[in-house]
Amino acid sequence: MVQVTRKDEREANENILRRFNRRVLQSGKLAKAKAMMRFEKAMSKTDRRNKAILRKERKAEKLAKIRLGVR
Repeated sequence: MVQVTRKDEREANENILRRFNRRVLQSGKLAKAKAMMRFEKAMSKTDRRNKAILRKERKAEKLAKIRLGVR
């Protein structure tokens, strides 16, 4: 946990926030949290295959509609 305390009683709140933000960036915790948000588990071979089949079917339907002029 990143902690920032006042240097003295007269220190402005903006300075405290600036120091806190700098400490958070330097600690690397924010970058690690963002990386975990984007992480996706590896898909199994059957799931990949099923997804590819669905993509092909949708593409074929779309092309058929375009050829018919339905769109």
